[in-house]
Amino acid sequence: MVVPPWLSVPPPGYGGLEQVVAGLVDALTQRGHAVTLFGAGEHHGTTAQAFVSTEAELQYRRLGESLPELAHLARVRRLIDAADFDVVHDHTTIGPLVAGRRAVPTVATVHGNPVGEYGDVLSDTDRGVGLVAVSHAQRGLNPALPWVGTVHNALEVRDLPHKSAPASGPVLWLARFSPDKGPDIAIRACRAAGLPLLLAGKCNEPAERRYYDEVVKPMLGGDVEVVLNGDRQAAVRMLLDARCLIMPIQWEEPFGMVMLEAMATGTPVVALGRGAAPELVRSGVTGLICDDVEQLPAALREVGRLDPGDCVAHVAANYSTARMAQGYEQVYRRAAGSAHEVSEPVRAVTR
Repeated sequence: MVVPPWLSVPPPGYGGLEQVVAGLVDALTQRGHAVTLFGAGEHHGTTAQAFVSTEAELQYRRLGESLPELAHLARVRRLIDAADFDVVHDHTTIGPLVAGRRAVPTVATVHGNPVGEYGDVLSDTDRGVGLVAVSHAQRGLNPALPWVGTVHNALEVRDLPHKSAPASGPVLWLARFSPDKGPDIAIRACRAAGLPLLLAGKCNEPAERRYYDEVVKPMLGGDVEVVLNGDRQAAVRMLLDARCLIMPIQWEEPFGMVMLEAMATGTPVVALGRGAAPELVRSGVTGLICDDVEQLPAALREVGRLDPGDCVAHVAANYSTARMAQGYEQVYRRAAGSAHEVSEPVRAVTR
């Protein structure tokens, strides 16, 4: 299992990819597989049989640079080639491009949107490297890629506390500060609905700080509270207290782990119907999907009628780590058995 060198697995705060991998490693281990995790820094929190670090320190301060990930992948390749593995599961951005040089069959989960520059990288992937989508919406953005499966991300509801009745706290926006995530839209929607808003998110990269200072900060008022760069425990507390999670996304969100986290705590989701949001949220049961921003204020007022228990049950039934592990097992078996020959694509997990 290969992760980027930026963050620990699991992450102490922001890090959806790392959170998913932590759950997958534990689920695979519970199912009897021997998993070796390749990353950076120190290992603290999964049941991997072994952890191999290619760099003494995590490289989050260099996030966005290409060389740290390339150096990490070069070291990983040498270590993998010298060992005995059945399959490599790569979660890095550049990994699919270089995986053809490995002596071991590789499957690679695509965690971003497979279009634009990233799409160009993926389209040049060796055809023996099987790509896995995290949602059908993501896969549909570039169906010509060598997909071999669609496996939804997952988490365990037993790992999170949940509420039994709707909360009376503020609407919660929880994301990185970016125009793609629509914090400005969240402010306008909550003001139109007459509801308080808590903006909580990652704001430590230059582009995020600039966007916050130039766009978000001038819009703040007494009806908006801000929490910057909180840890995971703080995020869970905010989700439990929230009336709902608002997701006014302005891009084709490939998945959106925060929606699963919200529903797992019993917090319904109000989202614009872009990307994977309609795929993850049962509109009218675990949240409300809106066609446009004008519908958001009414949805924010109405969402309080939804049952938190339905939200928790939905995640438990459809997005457990055991279900995710079963899906990846199908992909691994195909990769290990095909010796780098990609056959007809299969959907490993569907709803």
